[in-house]
Amino acid sequence: MNDHCELSHNIFVTDESLERERVEKMKLEAIEQFAAVAVDSLEDKRAIDVEVLKVTPKTTLADVFIVATGTSNTHIKTLAASVEEKLKEVHNLRPHHIEGLEAQNWVLLDYGDLIVHLMLEEDRMFYNLESLWRTSLQQV
Repeated sequence: MNDHCELSHNIFVTDESLERERVEKMKLEAIEQFAAVAVDSLEDKRAIDVEVLKVTPKTTLADVFIVATGTSNTHIKTLAASVEEKLKEVHNLRPHHIEGLEAQNWVLLDYGDLIVHLMLEEDRMFYNLESLWRTSLQQV
């Protein structure tokens, strides 16, 4: 069996690199499914301005960030609990780490390749994560 395929312009791609690409694509599709469940959960609990940022090309921290605004500390806590519950129920997925539950003005749910940021409006405006990542992503 040939261990590489010739592509246009004499570029060689090994079977191993094709397999890596296939596995990476499957991983990204799974992360997008996790993100869709999280977004549905946030929308069900009336999160404001839910935004999904695909950050794969610019960081190894994660592949997808979700940023959403809550109207109060209690609302942010409710949003976090809802995302946690839905991802566990639908995909048996639990966060590796949760930060900010004590203060509840910015809660971060870290699922590894998916990170959910839940913020009060003033914190979201101050930190402006979307602008930071859009600039670095150049609208990828």
